[in-house]
Amino acid sequence: MKVAIIGAGIVGATAAYYLSSHPEIDLTVFDHGKGQATKAAAGIISPWFSKRRNKAWYRLARLGADFYPDLIRELKEKGHQTDFYQRCGVYLLRKEEEKLKELYHLAMSRKKESPLIGDLKLLSQEQVQGQFPGLQGFDKLLYASGGARVQGESLVKTLLRASQARLIREKVRLTILKNGYQIAGQDFDRVILASGAWLPEILEPLGYQVGVFPQKGQLRDYRLSVDCSSYPVVMPEGEIDLIPFLQGNFTIGATHEKDQGYDITVDEALLKFMEEKAKTYYPALASAHRLKERVGIRAYTQDFSPFWGEIPHEKGLYVASGLGSSGLTTGPILGFQLAQIVLGNPLLLDPFDYPVERYLKKY
Repeated sequence: MKVAIIGAGIVGATAAYYLSSHPEIDLTVFDHGKGQATKAAAGIISPWFSKRRNKAWYRLARLGADFYPDLIRELKEKGHQTDFYQRCGVYLLRKEEEKLKELYHLAMSRKKESPLIGDLKLLSQEQVQGQFPGLQGFDKLLYASGGARVQGESLVKTLLRASQARLIREKVRLTILKNGYQIAGQDFDRVILASGAWLPEILEPLGYQVGVFPQKGQLRDYRLSVDCSSYPVVMPEGEIDLIPFLQGNFTIGATHEKDQGYDITVDEALLKFMEEKAKTYYPALASAHRLKERVGIRAYTQDFSPFWGEIPHEKGLYVASGLGSSGLTTGPILGFQLAQIVLGNPLLLDPFDYPVERYLKKY
């Protein structure tokens, strides 16, 4: 079976990894390499505190978090470096203690279903100093030991390297044939569209109205003079997160800009505002060395819900998009699901709950 994947981000790379272990699959991955959300992503895996009413989304995010330990274990067993993912714990900061208590009870109610949450504690600023010295700007916070951090670009590179997939770095078009599909002059039996915010460019020429839109996300990386590898990630109220990594690396982000289209230029003023906000929680950033900025384009839908599955009336053409800012949480399990569809294996999730036809309309 000849299979193509368009898009080598978190979804496409995971699908490639799981398909590549089947010798009956002749696999090719296409990716134009610009603006990919995963390359610019430093993620926090901690979906258990979400108050979204969309039960299908929460199930996807919960299972996505649960999926990571097995994926990491498998990669380790195959001899791959996996320090891009660490269960370091997460701090949730809220201005009102009552909100922290609500989140605590919400997480406790979900713990039986998701033991990965780990220990839950309400901690004072004094209690936190031994674990994250210098963190301030709160009276109490909620700590969950099971929260994790992940470097998106390193994860994707590892998955692609492990898959040994044929990777072609070019922008491509899709042509629908009578019995299959054509990409860059090659014919394929099955195609996975994992192109994120660029899905409209692929499907609109084929007569589809695509309800996927670009959202710009910017982060800034620093190098601290201290070893922050054991620090938990910090999620204050609002959009600014603080993410410590190994070897003194530290990231703040990310922005959520819906009016910038596919522009991947750095907005220094916006990053400066984000940095000043982050310093109110961690003043040590003032003396940190700036390393670089990262910019990526997320895909989102009008109701901020992802969708995935087979495109109606196009046998063997599969898609996943609309992951938004939860891409590093939900991407790996969706890539795995798409691989299972291609292989004809049972699924962990029901595609009916994430209907493709809601976001893709044929003219």
